[in-house]
Amino acid sequence: MRHAVIRSTGCHVPEREVPNAVLRERFRQTHPEFVDRTEAVSGILTRWYAPDTWATSDLCVRAATDALARAGLGPEDVDLVVVGTDSPDYITPSTSVVVQAKLGARNAGTFDVGCACASFPTALATAAGLMGHSPHLRHVLVIGAYMMHKLADPDDVMSFFYGDGAGAAVLAQADEPGVLPAAFLADGSYARAWGIYAGGTAEPATPEAILAGRTQVRMVDKYPPEINDLGWPKLARRVAEAGGFALADVDCFIFTQVRKRTIEKVMASLDLPKERAHTVMEKWGYTGSACIPMALHDAIAAGKVGPGSLVVLVGSGVGYNQAGVAVRLTGDLAS
Repeated sequence: MRHAVIRSTGCHVPEREVPNAVLRERFRQTHPEFVDRTEAVSGILTRWYAPDTWATSDLCVRAATDALARAGLGPEDVDLVVVGTDSPDYITPSTSVVVQAKLGARNAGTFDVGCACASFPTALATAAGLMGHSPHLRHVLVIGAYMMHKLADPDDVMSFFYGDGAGAAVLAQADEPGVLPAAFLADGSYARAWGIYAGGTAEPATPEAILAGRTQVRMVDKYPPEINDLGWPKLARRVAEAGGFALADVDCFIFTQVRKRTIEKVMASLDLPKERAHTVMEKWGYTGSACIPMALHDAIAAGKVGPGSLVVLVGSGVGYNQAGVAVRLTGDLAS
């Protein structure tokens, strides 16, 4: 059996910055205290938007190009493209097949993973499992991307959170394991709490649905804080147990980048210093399906982790879906 290692990572942050001051003015009349209050607990100070003419696939291609260049590979070297997102280009076809064409990865198969912020850990673990049993999958491109601001009502105060971006990882076959065990949690009873509820088979996109704003992303009900407060440590412990390592041995934890205080609370519950969790929401905002690979790339670029480092990724998405996976960075890593 072969193993999968991370050969390289890549990232794309678009150029148009939307700092909190802009949203503070936008919501000054309707929600005068929301931005200040949410900034304090989330740690989000700004976010970045892609050009209006772009789709999620355009973010994917740029992060993928960055990752491939670092690995010294071209698009024709990719055997499989996996895209994790809940802001796809279309309901169908898949975003991954659009990325394949735009990237020029003519030898690659593709599929999408759609479980919001849990998508990248899920996609990474899935790709690694496939590579272990499929010798022809020598290089797999795993991408997380997010463009939810384009699917939101700009007058909805929850648009505070949505920033655009993409992160990517190139997986390569190896004799030693790099992508380690994964763990998953879900509770579909929360599926009606936050989402886009018209445009699919449950409710097609009628003129009435469009006028009612049901083709845009909405928070209908708040998720109890305990979902992440308890779920993230549970997944971290499960991954560590399955991987045969102690949590104290983990060099870096990367959680969904939506609320810094939650990350600090989770690290305290794991009895570990908060500095061992890497965050990027301060400079990039909440980038949903993309935040975990973007944070991983940033941690590598900053020298916080590198060959030999043990990293645990935990994502939490609407639905809800949660996923965790451990990664041992190896000497194959190209920075």
